[in-house]
Amino acid sequence: MPRASAGTPALASPDPLSSAHSLGEARAFCARLARAHYENFPVASWLIPKRVRPAVQAIYAFARIADDFADEEAHEGRRTERLAEWERMLDGCFRGEAIHPVFVALREAVATFGLPRQPFADLLAAFRMDVHTHRYADEPALLDYCRLSANPVGRLLLCLFGYDEPELARRSDAICTALQLTNHWQDVATDLKRDRIYLPADARSRHGVTEEDLRSGTASAGFRALMGEQVARARTMFAAGRPLCDAVRGRFRLELRLTVLGGERILDRIEAQRFDVLKYRPKLGPADALVILGRAARWRT
Repeated sequence: MPRASAGTPALASPDPLSSAHSLGEARAFCARLARAHYENFPVASWLIPKRVRPAVQAIYAFARIADDFADEEAHEGRRTERLAEWERMLDGCFRGEAIHPVFVALREAVATFGLPRQPFADLLAAFRMDVHTHRYADEPALLDYCRLSANPVGRLLLCLFGYDEPELARRSDAICTALQLTNHWQDVATDLKRDRIYLPADARSRHGVTEEDLRSGTASAGFRALMGEQVARARTMFAAGRPLCDAVRGRFRLELRLTVLGGERILDRIEAQRFDVLKYRPKLGPADALVILGRAARWRT
């Protein structure tokens, strides 16, 4: 699950110091948060079995709110403090203590499914990078960010569904990184407004694309070539992860297939507009949903 592209209006949650919430209230809070946000890719959709859905929503809510700490104007000047507070509550959750509704729901998910702490810590490390790191020198630096910001979610999902094979984890990492990169290439202009550039500096230099060129809003031949290269790399990663969609069972298999196909469809959209993501943000509509469903029916690894 790539980073979400829309923020929470302020912090849509009770005061972290308020009294504890029941498990039902906590789960309802996480479910509302998951439903409230537009995403390119499914979040705890109807395809996720009912027994797993509250845990997926708790994971999403944990990441959504932490992401808002790093991004939203309401937390300017206190971002690092907010993230540190969130990590302290995470530590408490793994000790069996929880007050905030997200952690009440997450505590239950951890206890039920044996979720490890490290993926959550990695996500928080990525959000701290969002606060302090706005440029990436090269592809390895960007991929290291994706390792923290996207891959942990896939690994948590595998854990929820009972898959612990290292090869499946590697396939999941490829899909999650591809989704994160796709989100970055979709949101080049949006990120630029936040003074964030995920296009690696060495690749920009190779194609003669400066920061001033990006801010001009004009898609030059060099920029289009740069984006073509980045889109091709994301496609390669999707291809590397596709076998995971055949290795899992049940509705989770279809959920993964639709997620991969949704990401690939965004890349189709970027290509269709000749890589000009400076003026036009590609997004999916009802017609794309039909294309994705048709491709799912004809799925080939």
